[in-house]
Amino acid sequence: MRRIVTMEPREASGVRPANGEGSGRPVLMAAVAAAAAIGLALLVALDGSPGWRVGRVVAAGAIGGVAVLAQLRPDDRARGRAAVALGLPVLAVGIGFLPFAVKGGAPLAAIAGPFSLVAGLVLTVGGTVVATRGRKVGRRLAAGGCAVVATVLVAYVVGPAVAATNVPRPELGASPESVGLPYASVTLRTADGVDLAGWYVPSTNRAAVVLLHGAGATRSDVLDQAAVLGRHGFGVLLVDARGHGESGGRAMDFGWHGDADVAAATAWLAHRPDVDERRIGAVGMSMGGEEAIGATATDERIRAVVAEGATARSAADEAWLSDEFGVRGLVQEQIEALQDRVTDVLTSATVPISARAAVEASDARYLLVAAGEVADEGHAAAYVRAGAPHRVATWTVPGAAHTDGLATDPAEWEARVVGFLNDALLLSPGD
Repeated sequence: MRRIVTMEPREASGVRPANGEGSGRPVLMAAVAAAAAIGLALLVALDGSPGWRVGRVVAAGAIGGVAVLAQLRPDDRARGRAAVALGLPVLAVGIGFLPFAVKGGAPLAAIAGPFSLVAGLVLTVGGTVVATRGRKVGRRLAAGGCAVVATVLVAYVVGPAVAATNVPRPELGASPESVGLPYASVTLRTADGVDLAGWYVPSTNRAAVVLLHGAGATRSDVLDQAAVLGRHGFGVLLVDARGHGESGGRAMDFGWHGDADVAAATAWLAHRPDVDERRIGAVGMSMGGEEAIGATATDERIRAVVAEGATARSAADEAWLSDEFGVRGLVQEQIEALQDRVTDVLTSATVPISARAAVEASDARYLLVAAGEVADEGHAAAYVRAGAPHRVATWTVPGAAHTDGLATDPAEWEARVVGFLNDALLLSPGD
């Protein structure tokens, strides 16, 4: 008579019966994975060309399908790892869409964004627990620590990229009439076929500037600056960036479409009968300042730039971090570079030239205005100035917050900005 030996599941193998005790509720995890994949597919399908949207939905569905099927397997490790693999991107995308929901974006995103964040967190935490079941406490803690690091890294790299390429359209506010300026409504067409809406305040001194607002704003938000410039005779073209206000196209909060948008504006000014094409400049706030600086690398029409609150459009603009903060700064630079690569996949725009490289490639003159309360603005301005110190001036406004130079010290702002533009645009071109 042969002896019958009953084999119990081995803890070390990580293999358990699919429906046994402590199986991690595979059906529940499968349901969460399916819901997370649906939320991810809805979010990535919100914008972009039809083909690109279909491709992203298919990719989200494929990742979700693999994770769902894995939850029905008896192998805890495979189930847990699949859950984490889906949970991390879902969590990051959910984080990226939180600003979209908060700022009043599409109702679908307002629901799917927070839901994806929660579902991604459940999958990441639950997957880590399931994958390490039966391991020693030390190994489980180490795995948990790795999961935390991975979550922070993915969220930091992917979240901002998603947020920057999925921007609710800010609504237009007051017109130049509210600050006593005569104006005409205009429409510009960019080289890539996007219609930009603008207002034009005519020039009385033969010089004109493109006035660019910051991310999440519109031309209505720079009316105070327009009033100062208009009082001194400058023509002022206030333009809604694409995807903002009444302009067409898709918004991009890192300002990577700036070169095309600014080029359309300067080309329009160059054909104005009241403007001397040798006397064109640009004034920008935050993202608008970064766009204005970057555009000078390829647009020779821009002779002078005033950029307030400009910091970084890409990782290359933050090359000063390693000099200022050593290893910690170097690590941040590399993480920002990864963020650029992810962002590049999510937008039709390409990673732009750095501000310093643009300054070095141009003959234009620059005034960089930094907020006294925002240290990074001073560091960024100093780094850019080092590329062409004879053509770049800087001014730090004591006590000012981001782009609040005019509000903080209106008399000094007017004196410095108007004085710079007078010198660069009215005296330099030949008078």
